[in-house]
Order: sequence, then C-alpha cells, then structure tokens
Amino acid sequence: MKKYTVMLPAAGSGRRMGAGFNKLFLQMAEKPILIHTLEVFEKDEHCSGMILSVKITEKQKIEKMLERFGITKVKALVEGGEERQHSVAACIRAHQSGGIVLVHDAARPFIDQNVIRKLVDVAAEHGAAIAGVQVKDTMKFAPDGIVEETVDRSKLWAIQTPQAFKYELLKEATDKAEVDGFLGTDESMIVERLGHPVRIVESTYDNVKMTTKEDLLFGEVLLKRRQ
Repeated sequence: MKKYTVMLPAAGSGRRMGAGFNKLFLQMAEKPILIHTLEVFEKDEHCSGMILSVKITEKQKIEKMLERFGITKVKALVEGGEERQHSVAACIRAHQSGGIVLVHDAARPFIDQNVIRKLVDVAAEHGAAIAGVQVKDTMKFAPDGIVEETVDRSKLWAIQTPQAFKYELLKEATDKAEVDGFLGTDESMIVERLGHPVRIVESTYDNVKMTTKEDLLFGEVLLKRRQ
C-alpha cells in the first residue's frame, strides 16, 4: 500500500447539531469529535500527514488540542473558505508533494482502516475512488412530491468519505471548477466533470457523519462497542 496525505475540512459550524459552535469540539468519551477522527490517521503507518482547513478564529484552539492529545501528523492548518470545496482547495494549495490524497469529513470518526487501504490502492491504480454503502431503504423518484417511479436500489449508493485521488487529478478538477464557477457537493462530482471514471469502494454503515444529536448518541454506542 502506498503512503497518502489526508485533507480534512474542519471549518464547519454546529448549526444542525444545535451546538452554537463548531460541532467538532463536542465531546464523545471525553475527547472532541475532531480528535477521534484525527487519531484514526495518526495511528495509520501509511498516513504521511494531515492538512486541516480551519477558521482563523479557531486555529489557536485547535493547535492546543493537537498538542494535548498528541496528534503529530498535522502538517498545516490553512484558512477554510465559505464552502467545503473552497476549504478543500486551500488544502490542495498547501500540499506540494503529489501522490495519493484523501479528502475526509472531520466529523466522521468511525472510518475503517481496511476501507482506507482499499481506497488508496484503487486510487493509485485508477486515479479516483470513493467510499460508499448501498442504500437499504426503498427509493422513490418524486420531483413534485408525487411518485413517478420506484428506483432500483441495487444500483444506488450512499456516498461517504474518505474520497481518494491522485493529487494531479484532484488539483486539475478543482482548478477547472474554480475557473468555471462550478460548486460540487463532493470531490467526486468535480472529478466526474473531467470525464474521469470514479470507482466505489464498499464502506461500512458505521462510518456515520456526526451531524445531529442522534448521531452523537449513535457515536457513543459505537465507541463503547469498539472498546
């Protein structure tokens, strides 16, 4: 398996969590969500470094947090943008060594190491790979609130992070999106615009994003189960 660098947008807010501050600072098992996520990569021998995009007003707090919990692989804290895509672009500009890069939600602390390894291997061979799980619910196409079609769920995937790419490919896609004024919902979407195929690596349903209070409760259960 090749070495990789991971980029983590961490300049979000706690709006949907109802926290009134950056949700990444919320505690699970006496550690901030952010630290739980960073520890996954800190412990992975194949991770050569992390780049975080942060709010300037939170940079000092995060630096102290990294020191307190012994996170040593963070190579840069860059200023995040208004949108996720802008924050990732800032991370890309701070990375100079090429290779395989992962983009991961800082609020997903339960990513499996085996999934990371598969993503890196597939991206190294094919250029682009994203984590996802097949949807479990029946899916309906109803653009005006009236069902037009029941969609074959065997062909549908719920996409997660990490998303893995060869650095040059992700940079090209990001630069083109910026020139075109295009805003994608994830990194895969802007790579797809280049006509480059993106492969899906099957992930786990545990890899949830800590977005709501209910997610936090689920996260506590996952932590206890893993311990």
